[in-house]
Amino acid sequence: MSVLSSIEPQNVFHYFEEICSIPHGSGHTDVISNYLTAFAEAHELKYIKDASNNVIIFKPGTSGYETSAPVILQGHMDMVAVKEKDCPINMDTDGLKLKLENGIISAEGTTLGGDDGIAVAYALAILAADDIPHPALEAVFTVGEEVGLTGATALDASDLTGKILMNMDSENDGIFLIGCAGAATVACCLPVKKETVSGQMYDWHIDGLMGGHSGMEIDKERANANKAFGRFLAYCMEKTGLSIVSANGGEKENAIAKQCDAVLVVPEEDIAAFEDAVSAFETILKKEHHFTDPDLHIYVEKKEYGEYEALDKETAQKLMALLIHLPNGVQKRIPEFPDSVQTSLNMGTLEQAEDEISMTFSVRSSVTSEKEWLMSQMEHLTKAFGGYCRISGVYPAWEYQEDSAIRPLMIETYEEITGKKPETEAIHAGVECGIFSEKLPGLDCISYGPQINDIHTTRESISVSSVKRNWALTLAVLKKLK
Repeated sequence: MSVLSSIEPQNVFHYFEEICSIPHGSGHTDVISNYLTAFAEAHELKYIKDASNNVIIFKPGTSGYETSAPVILQGHMDMVAVKEKDCPINMDTDGLKLKLENGIISAEGTTLGGDDGIAVAYALAILAADDIPHPALEAVFTVGEEVGLTGATALDASDLTGKILMNMDSENDGIFLIGCAGAATVACCLPVKKETVSGQMYDWHIDGLMGGHSGMEIDKERANANKAFGRFLAYCMEKTGLSIVSANGGEKENAIAKQCDAVLVVPEEDIAAFEDAVSAFETILKKEHHFTDPDLHIYVEKKEYGEYEALDKETAQKLMALLIHLPNGVQKRIPEFPDSVQTSLNMGTLEQAEDEISMTFSVRSSVTSEKEWLMSQMEHLTKAFGGYCRISGVYPAWEYQEDSAIRPLMIETYEEITGKKPETEAIHAGVECGIFSEKLPGLDCISYGPQINDIHTTRESISVSSVKRNWALTLAVLKKLK
């Protein structure tokens, strides 16, 4: 049964609900990509699908717009697929369970994917309509935006002729993005050596953290579960002879890690000291993060006493050292605008495989040289402890364009519709406009969208009234681009 059929704009929410019924987490975009090509075929629209699953759909201009310059509508089809521990939904195979309460849409136990399913829904509603005036449209749906803008990077843009790009991947109604930071994904990897140890096994957990987007919310100083685990090791290794069987934390490199789980083994003579250390360490962190992470919780579950294969002492010491010394969080703010972040990084995931442990970061900066220097520091430090770095997902910053034509038109139209003047800002998170600007010199970009709160978390929600407002804005701007 449809959850959103009673709300307007109905054509937009029809497609949004269909998108939510299709699994489309990053790396699992085959089905959603095929859905888009089937849509194009059903509406007899020209389309291109590439090997990465990116899709471009073309639609001629409506009557009176035959000679108008084409416009690019752009958004990404992948979402950050995160769920609560007790949620039964399989994010790789199942659709989402939507909720509509008091004009707010969310999903039960999972992320909503409003980032950026709503952009796809906007574009499909326009492409399907025969009563919306617009220039020729080139609707670009990319993959891998949430894991380093990989789809936009791989896209062959040679078939695009538009000189204006309307990116619908912003989450703050009334704030238009006019620039963004460049970024890279850096995995700091440590080879693993193991030994057999005996003692009391414990499952160690930290959870209840706020998490959030590593670009949009890195300045909120929220606790990072992976960094907290490293600090716990430093705190507890001084008091006990614990060993590390395994450690894994976080879910995505671009999401602030909100949980970390480890399996530890403690010698019999250190059991009391270890349990006291867990309690004392939780007290310390709860006090330090009482405002940013009020529900922070650190606890252990006692398991069997016995012999186990664990990291050898040297590897454990190196892991602890890297976890505490690799930088994390805001590194520099923009001097002219101290409320804005210039350079940062986030230890999004801690993953243990058979032969190595990796700490994967999203590194961001609006100054290319600072981004490169930060990555170099990470490489030098990791190498000093016998490890190495894997670098991927490098993409450029989107620089402010002074002579933009779309920016003043968007500002004017928003003010006409709402009676309020919108804000403009450059952000610390990544936006695909930077990649398209590099591929299509002279491209005039703007990024906007409806109000979406708590993106990349299971608290994500989208405002119905804001979707309606930005739909009206999109149609009004397209009508003016004659």
